[in-house]
Amino acid sequence: MTADANAPVSRGARLRPSSLGGGTLGLLGIVTFIVFLELLPRTGLVDEQFLPPFSSMVAALVEEMQAPAFWSALGSTITGWAIGLTIACVAATVLGIVIGSVGVLRRMTASTIEFLRPIPSVALIPLAVLVYGTQMQATLILVIYASFWQMLVQVIYGVQDVDPVASDTARSFRFGPLRRVRAVLWPTALPYVVTGFRLAAAVALVLEITGELIIGSPGLGKRIAIAQTSGAVDTMFALVIVTGALGVVVNLLARAAERRLLRWHPSVRSEVPA
Repeated sequence: MTADANAPVSRGARLRPSSLGGGTLGLLGIVTFIVFLELLPRTGLVDEQFLPPFSSMVAALVEEMQAPAFWSALGSTITGWAIGLTIACVAATVLGIVIGSVGVLRRMTASTIEFLRPIPSVALIPLAVLVYGTQMQATLILVIYASFWQMLVQVIYGVQDVDPVASDTARSFRFGPLRRVRAVLWPTALPYVVTGFRLAAAVALVLEITGELIIGSPGLGKRIAIAQTSGAVDTMFALVIVTGALGVVVNLLARAAERRLLRWHPSVRSEVPA
């Protein structure tokens, strides 16, 4: 006797975690994390002076959102992130296509790229402060430097992945440089470019907040530093939550852009439920 697949689930049947959707499990994880944040200081396991309850953070966040300075800081952070990311992506894409297309140039720059890429952006803070002080440009340097390498390496890999037969065919048909880039290089390199953009977007946001926090340029990082030095711990954590939410939004936007630009690519098409 075989079980009917359409039969209703009995009341005694247990709901397995594997039967829950990814969204439900994600929401469950967030709720669990919030409960821990609320209970740890309430039960005395952690001093409220260092970790206030989650409800206090929410109250501080509501109060903070009523201040015009908060929205000005949020706008400065988003503006700095967007400008830095745009400059880095455009420069890295152009240079990546040029370097990746010319074998001699690629071999000449490989060691230099591998030397410069691992240098932490925060190591440039003294130089940035020396040149621009606490202005927005000082943080912009960190954002551009960090996100540039993420994009450049991906673009070079993408250009190298072009099918030699396609390159030879374009050459035999006497394609010009621009047409060769548009018809041969770009379709192959685009998945790498999008991956680099997604990585660079997250890194740019981290460096934007870090720069504001350490250098003191306008933005959410500066407000976090002010809240920390003034002893407003609940406000500090409330602003940290805002930066985390901003990171989630950035990731969602990057994923949405990836799905739209690569809707023809097998890696994206496989994500679409049948």
